[in-house]
Amino acid sequence: MSPDKMIRMANQIATFFKTQPGQDAPAMVAAHISDFWEPRMRAQLRAHAEAGGAGLDDVVLSALRHKANSVPFGTRRIDKSLTR
Repeated sequence: MSPDKMIRMANQIATFFKTQPGQDAPAMVAAHISDFWEPRMRAQLRAHAEAGGAGLDDVVLSALRHKANSVPFGTRRIDKSLTR
């Protein structure tokens, strides 16, 4: 995926979760990326952030730090009882 498209997608996710009252936006962004982005996309995002994260919203960068201190990307599972 082009870096510009990846940055745009990650920032759109951050913009959405910043509007949700009572939510921890970085945690929600991290969960969304973990649940819905494929491993190559997550790896590309991590590499971009490690290279300085140019263009990434601060919430995205915080989400990446959040995941670094908790469950690795791709290991979180959706509770199916919440989707019924």
